[in-house]
Amino acid sequence: MSSFALAVFALAIALIAQAVAAVLATELFLYKCHPSPARRSWLALAIGSLLLALHHGYALELALSTGLHDLRQALLAAVAALLVVLAVSGLRRLA
Repeated sequence: MSSFALAVFALAIALIAQAVAAVLATELFLYKCHPSPARRSWLALAIGSLLLALHHGYALELALSTGLHDLRQALLAAVAALLVVLAVSGLRRLA
């Protein structure tokens, strides 16, 4: 597998993982049984995850349209996004 294909795959995983994290955080924001500060925290996490998903989407689009890619950055983005999903799902179980 070439570095380009690996970078595209990693960016796609990062995009999907950040989108899932945003959905989970948005779902917890919409629960009315949580106190107001907790709901605002979930909203901030959802907005941040959406912005990062948008960034990963732009990086993926840049790689696909021009061929410019950075394998290290793509792998770090994928690992970070997967860790965010694990953290949000863990916090979701506590809430």
